[in-house]
Parts: sequence; structure tokens; C-alpha cells
Amino acid sequence: MSNYQLFHNDLPSKVLKTFKGDISVDTETLGLNVKRDRLCLIQIRNETDKKVYLIKFEEDLSPKQSKNLKLLLENNSLTKIFHFARFDMAILKENLKINVKNVFCTKIASKLTRTYSSKHGLKDIVHEILDVQLDKTEQSSDWSKKKLTSKQIGYAMNDVLYLSEIKSSLSDKLLNQKRIKLFKSIMKFMEIRVDLDLQGWEGIDIFAHK
Repeated sequence: MSNYQLFHNDLPSKVLKTFKGDISVDTETLGLNVKRDRLCLIQIRNETDKKVYLIKFEEDLSPKQSKNLKLLLENNSLTKIFHFARFDMAILKENLKINVKNVFCTKIASKLTRTYSSKHGLKDIVHEILDVQLDKTEQSSDWSKKKLTSKQIGYAMNDVLYLSEIKSSLSDKLLNQKRIKLFKSIMKFMEIRVDLDLQGWEGIDIFAHK
């Protein structure tokens, strides 16, 4: 776990300049209710140099304190890889007013290509594609602690360590199954899907007849 740095509220400007291509991103929160449960941690892996950055937030988190993060995640020339981007994008917008641009969601790519399976969690995909077993024990731990445990840090890092390899494999599947155009259209729609969630339509299919 030595190849990571921990910061509070934001990334330093000197780190911001090192990002050139893909970025793997994940978040940890107090729960799964975007309106109720605040952001506690952001994990970022720079796929250019493979360095991992953990950005911790306390109760007084504010967009004013996270300007470099906003610049990074809204940079349209850099691809942000998420697993279940819909939630992470919503929590980032709700807490830090960040509108994440240029997204690749491995969960949606999995659902479009791994139609033989009903298991699209990160643990399932990493196991199938990379033959790696992820320990998800710390998933529901208290991420608001002043000091994270070594197990929490290990868990947080694991959630971004494999996203780039998963993206590569699923991208090949999308191309082979001729679903890359559909996938890209869904990614463009993601910002609107997030806005619908934040405005109260998260559990309603507005396209349904009833």
C-alpha cells in the first residue's frame, strides 16, 4: 500500500499537472442516499504513472476547497473510469458541484456485453476477467473516521486498481458485439440521468407508459 498519497479536500496543483490520459475514480460515502449521506473519500488512480491519490473530506466539505478536483474531473480530454458512474457522479455533484465529463462506466459496459450473467458488481467482474478476488469487507465501514484504518485504505485502493484493465477488456467486448455506439450514447446521457436522480426521479421510469 505504499504507492498512494493522502490529501484533504483537494489535490495539489503540482499533482494535477501529471494527469495525461485515463483516470480511475471511486468514492466512499456514509451511505447510498445521495441527498442524506455525505461524501467522505475520493480515490483516484492516475493511469499514466499508476499513482493512487486518496482525498479525504470532513463534515465541512465545500466546493471552494476542491477547485483542483473540479478542474480534473470536468476536463473533457481525460477519460474517467467508474464502476457505477451514476452514483459517483451524483455524489460528486451534490457535495462538490462537480459535473464529471467524459465517463466510462464499467458496470454499464458489463451489462451491455456480459448478458450471460446477472452479476455485474466490481468483485464479480474482476474475478471473471482478471481472476482476482476482491475483499469487500470494508465496504460498509465508517468512512467518516478521522483516521482511516489500513484495511479501509487497502479496500479503497483496490476499488480503482483494476478499473483500467476492466475497461480494456469490456471495450473489446463492446466492439466485438457491435455495441460501442450504443454505449457511447448512454455515456453522453449519464449527466441527464444524474440530474434526474438529484431532482427526485431516481426510482421512476419516466419513459414508462404508466
